[in-house]
Amino acid sequence: LTQSPHLEGFRAKGVEVLLLSDHVDEFWLQHITEFDGKPLKSITRGAADLDAIDADDSTPEDEKPEETDLSTLIAAIKAELGDAVKDVRPSKRLTDSPVCLIADDGDMDVNLERLLKRHGQLQHGMPRVLELNPTHAVITKLAARAADGNDPLLQDAAHLLLDQARIVEGETPNDPAAYARRLATVLERAL
Repeated sequence: LTQSPHLEGFRAKGVEVLLLSDHVDEFWLQHITEFDGKPLKSITRGAADLDAIDADDSTPEDEKPEETDLSTLIAAIKAELGDAVKDVRPSKRLTDSPVCLIADDGDMDVNLERLLKRHGQLQHGMPRVLELNPTHAVITKLAARAADGNDPLLQDAAHLLLDQARIVEGETPNDPAAYARRLATVLERAL
């Protein structure tokens, strides 16, 4: 849990996060919505509004990485992934990882969905939102390639990023053979 990409932005801002790993926690949080006057919110659901929180670190603004315009890359990834994702958008929560998957506001929480699948109460999960880190080197390089036009690497990269986000969450890629093929193709191009 402590290595989850969902925690990165909160850790960078010094925001305390409760790590709830027991199965009953998902049901408990539906009834307990605040503690000590502070609302309890899942960091795996909805857009993280971390801009309103002052950072704990003393990194000057001019030393922070510049965010890349991801509009062309987002359009290319949405077109390639289609219904496999609900949406693709830039992330405010990521600082080190290139991508993560979140549940949209109003959707079932990721952990509850996983619990229901495990117990046979849910056959297929809902498509989730793929968030891209606009300051990560992989994303900025892909954004530059997307701006140059139709690049076949972007098709493989879109699926690899989605599968990477799934793997980090402890899931397996939907098609492990396709994942392995795409990874080998991208590595071959890089060498």
